[in-house]
Amino acid sequence: MTTQVTSPQRAVRIVVSKARRFRCVQTPPRREQTTFPRNRFLAAERERVEDLFEYEGCKVGRGTYGHVYKAKRKDGKDEKEYALKQIEGTGISMSACREIALLRELKHPNVIALQKVFLSHSDRKVWLLFDYAEHDLWHIIKFHRASKANKKPMQLPRGMVKSLLYQILDGIHYLHANWVLHRDLKPANILVMGEGPERGRVKIADMGFARLFNSPLKPLADLDPVVVTFWYRAPELLLGARHYTKAIDIWAIGCIFAELLTSEPIFHCRQEDIKTSNPFHHDQLDRIFSVMGFPADKDWEDIRKMPEYPTLQKDFRRTTYANSSLIKYMEKHKVKPDSKVFLLLQKLLTMDPTKRITSEQALQDPYFLEEPLPTSDVFAGCQIPYPKREFLNEDEPEEKTEKVQLHLATLNTSMNQTQQCCWTEDIPPTKNIQPTASCGQRPMTIDEGLEDDQHKLSSNR
Repeated sequence: MTTQVTSPQRAVRIVVSKARRFRCVQTPPRREQTTFPRNRFLAAERERVEDLFEYEGCKVGRGTYGHVYKAKRKDGKDEKEYALKQIEGTGISMSACREIALLRELKHPNVIALQKVFLSHSDRKVWLLFDYAEHDLWHIIKFHRASKANKKPMQLPRGMVKSLLYQILDGIHYLHANWVLHRDLKPANILVMGEGPERGRVKIADMGFARLFNSPLKPLADLDPVVVTFWYRAPELLLGARHYTKAIDIWAIGCIFAELLTSEPIFHCRQEDIKTSNPFHHDQLDRIFSVMGFPADKDWEDIRKMPEYPTLQKDFRRTTYANSSLIKYMEKHKVKPDSKVFLLLQKLLTMDPTKRITSEQALQDPYFLEEPLPTSDVFAGCQIPYPKREFLNEDEPEEKTEKVQLHLATLNTSMNQTQQCCWTEDIPPTKNIQPTASCGQRPMTIDEGLEDDQHKLSSNR
């Protein structure tokens, strides 16, 4: 099925109108309802988070965005688990406003669904209600990296990697087809559903940095000079590109793909991710060139047009990276240069953004046509070995408790029983996803009713 492309002008109008409306509307109206009245005496009649959900002592995430709680309905109408995201501060920030406006219009199996918005009148706190995802790629990759440190390495099964990548690409293709750039793709923002109806389904989360890119003459860098966490930031961003494109999301997906294959960030940079107004970052570019090699003029003809190219010439020497290449890096991790895995990775991590593969082209890559085929359940119906999220104390650092090592110790016994299923080199497909340009998505419809070390716990859990 071909994704229906929404008119950019209509997309702009709807997002702007929703953003303005959210300055005064507390709860998204359902189709059969009108907007809530603004009369302060009627405010008590509005639904309150504390009345509807049980979430005390169930904090699972903390960040600059606020707090995330695992919640269940108090009335017991369903046993479904939800994620309640409390926005930091009072009222609605521009980031939250943007996220709300977009998520109310985006409908796709691989994009996190915003269920409802609440506003607490007592403290002016904004709450966002999402479906709860038990896992994310940051914790999954960390689990496998810890297994190496424990001298009992367990690589991510290649079939699982393929399913994860396919669903990420499918969700991003839907966003791009509807004129939306995510701009903050990283493992922490890629959620994976646990046990339940959507078991093993990838959900792209955290739309706080997302932007419409329908106006090619309007520089996006004027809105946000620095976007994307450093390790996943495309070279054109580091060189000060102002008219960047959806290719920045594709580069980030390539970084995630490499990390899934190796359990290590491919462009790890030790310097802190400080969001400064200057996009140029020497250490991050050095890391990219150390892996990829310095781009030749024929490989990236427009590099000379980058605003930070004079700084690049002054600070770097091509000969320093003469022996560096993606082939050599991936061979160290037992990925052969003639394999379909490597060939797709190479297309995703092309230095020149104009030559970088698109999400639609990537979905049709031969890599997804060979066995094992990608599955809708990335765990392929097997036992999920990853631990559930721990609840955090109010003053407890998010990474204080390290559950992975303990879980690995207890997992080794059960691994012998399930080894033939999921955690071998090949995994048996359950429900295959047919490799097409789209996977069960529904295009964004404008006329319908209204319905967040460098990794951080995602803000949409």
